[in-house]
Amino acid sequence: MTSITELDLAHVWHPYTQHGLSPHAVPIVRAQGALLYEAGGRPIIDAISSWWVTLHGHAHPVIAAAIAAQAERLEQVIFAGFTHEPAAALAAELVARLPDGLTRVFYSDNGSTAVEVALKVALQYWSNRGQPRTRIVALEHAYHGDTFGAMSSSARGVFTAPFATHLFDVVRLPGPGPDPGDSETLAALDRLLEDGASSIAAVIVEPRLQAAGGMRVWHDDVLRGIRERTARHGVLLIADEVLTGFGRTGPMFACAGAGIVPDIICLSKGLTGGFLPLGATVVREELFEAFRGTDRRQTFFHGHSFTGNPIACAAARASLSLCGDRCDARRAAIEGTHRARLAQLAGHPWVRNLRILGTMAAFDLEHPDGAGFGGYLDPIGRNLSAFALEAGVLLRPLGNVVYTLPPYEITDEQLGRIYDVIAEFLAQLGNRTARGPATAGATA
Repeated sequence: MTSITELDLAHVWHPYTQHGLSPHAVPIVRAQGALLYEAGGRPIIDAISSWWVTLHGHAHPVIAAAIAAQAERLEQVIFAGFTHEPAAALAAELVARLPDGLTRVFYSDNGSTAVEVALKVALQYWSNRGQPRTRIVALEHAYHGDTFGAMSSSARGVFTAPFATHLFDVVRLPGPGPDPGDSETLAALDRLLEDGASSIAAVIVEPRLQAAGGMRVWHDDVLRGIRERTARHGVLLIADEVLTGFGRTGPMFACAGAGIVPDIICLSKGLTGGFLPLGATVVREELFEAFRGTDRRQTFFHGHSFTGNPIACAAARASLSLCGDRCDARRAAIEGTHRARLAQLAGHPWVRNLRILGTMAAFDLEHPDGAGFGGYLDPIGRNLSAFALEAGVLLRPLGNVVYTLPPYEITDEQLGRIYDVIAEFLAQLGNRTARGPATAGATA
């Protein structure tokens, strides 16, 4: 019988993978809580929620049961001209939890498509009003997805370079930082709005945390300043909460934690608890009304084959039902462990810029003599990933940015083990640094 690995090597093309350099993919046959299990039974602690989607834990019985029950009743129906209980009820439940004023839900398939919908809604909103606005404003270091609109709104770099001539231009604001007194972002936005607010359709941000851009934490005061200015000048604000939603930064939604209400919010990843693909773009009623009328040309001509899929919506409803007191307690416990264990790493000569936000903890790995080069392609991240996998932990650093973002159901012991493995790797780096910078630089 042909093995999973043999079939994979013969036929599968993996995402974000250089097949000329990477070892074969690890076959996983089952999962439970924060653990993935290889075919031989070896457990691997999922320290990154399998690309940030597994909100509560793998194979959560409440979500699994909801999926099974829904699959026996209705698995799929075209969502143009038809509806069903899972989608309608989920929309109402999302609106009830979101900041007041976000009332209309458009379903899609993932985070990138949720952003695409948001950008298209923003641009067509102004067109439908007879006030064409064509400029989108984004932040440096942003990452909003891999489809073309999402790439256009993201920072230019290794992810987007091959497509540079096909991306539309956006206006860049300096990336905000954790200091509330850092006004460079707001000062740049002030100049932009004073010079030409009437041409700007929307500003798009990842509130509180720029994730794939390096787990960059930024201050709520800057976010509030962006909201105040966009509102005053009549510019739409899009909040990409694909990662930050559902408690990842502490509160249920990052915007709510900062006390703001965007005009459009994008959701995915943890929306279904990590079980099934689903995206949601939620807008204020005023935006929806700009598309309603008797002129068919003002229709929002966008959709996906699986828009509002009943099984995915059932999974999302079950996941939302789990976001209660126990969930809050687990998030608080994870944050507490982050703080205690990161403090123990702070004195290591390679560790820089420790930061924590909710269930996310991160730091930068930088050679004390400057021998590394940093960024997404820094090989030290691959070195740590391989070391951790050998020790039974799934880590996937963003180049030299090390982070952990575990499922809420991770046990204290499992989270402690993640930090033990990181500490063991750092101890090796410390030993090599002591033997001389040339050796340490070559290892990194």
